[in-house]
Amino acid sequence: MLQFDQQGAKVAAHYNTTSSTLKPLQEKYPSQLILIQADVTSESAVENIFAQLTSKDFHIQVIVLNHGFWPTTDVPMADMALAQWESTIAINLTSNFMLARGYLQGLRKMSDSQKEFATIISVGSTAGKVGEANHADYSSAKSGMMYGFTLSLKNEIVKIAPRGRANCVAPGWVKTPMAEEALKDPAVVYRSIATTPVKKFALPEDVAHQIVILASPVVSGHVSGEVIMVAGGMEGRLLNLPEDVELPP
Repeated sequence: MLQFDQQGAKVAAHYNTTSSTLKPLQEKYPSQLILIQADVTSESAVENIFAQLTSKDFHIQVIVLNHGFWPTTDVPMADMALAQWESTIAINLTSNFMLARGYLQGLRKMSDSQKEFATIISVGSTAGKVGEANHADYSSAKSGMMYGFTLSLKNEIVKIAPRGRANCVAPGWVKTPMAEEALKDPAVVYRSIATTPVKKFALPEDVAHQIVILASPVVSGHVSGEVIMVAGGMEGRLLNLPEDVELPP
């Protein structure tokens, strides 16, 4: 979002429970940043987001679907409660369907010149590409977003905006508050870095820069339906440590 502000864009930023991390940006860019609270798993709350923005004469040309939730407790699929599965899917996938639907409905009402910038960018995960044991709910939601969701959107958006595009950015581990606890475990860190050539975790700005690039009709005007991996060349997940494997004599 900071990168969009720096480009002079007017930004509407959603938050669920607290706006504390957004307040400093709002103070820095008071005329460019609008904050909106909503539980995006609620259909009426999502509809209210677009109603509020419409009342402010705010036209959403670019939408970034970047919210998400990763359950921190490891739960094998054999032991996972249906309630956890449904909650994770609702937060990470169904909510994005509702947001994309609202965006497309608003796009229909825009002028041809406004539609020239039409872009949907979602945020997936390496978990959606290579899976993640004990987090099947999260990886399934992200996989659905990266492939079925994005590839369908790129074919539908052009029916409303002829130059409209839909893409997905898929990071690996990123140093965010959501990942902070997990990254305190040396075993998690090693397994994550072991197949990553650059041997480091991404920072939030690494992902943000890629999103801004995809949003630009000048730089990425002929890029649609793509999943851009922002994972330092990660090849997969290290499943077994040396002590887990019985090597032949």
